Amino acid sequence: MAQQKYRSSKARSRSRRANYLRITPPNLTPCPNCGALKMPHRVCPECGMYKGKKVIIKKVKAKKEEKK
Repeated sequence: MAQQKYRSSKARSRSRRANYLRITPPNLTPCPNCGALKMPHRVCPECGMYKGKKVIIKKVKAKKEEKK
């Protein structure tokens, strides 16, 4: 592996790390079918639709009956 020729100064390394916090939040768009927020060009996690077609069939959890 190559070795560095000169030592990096504190200012250079700190200015490089200054951009770590400038990450933009994800671009969320509403689903045209159910209105839930989702990432663009991905299947909706709520309804399972993509480009007007049902892609994923979600399982519905059955509620447990309370014992009396």
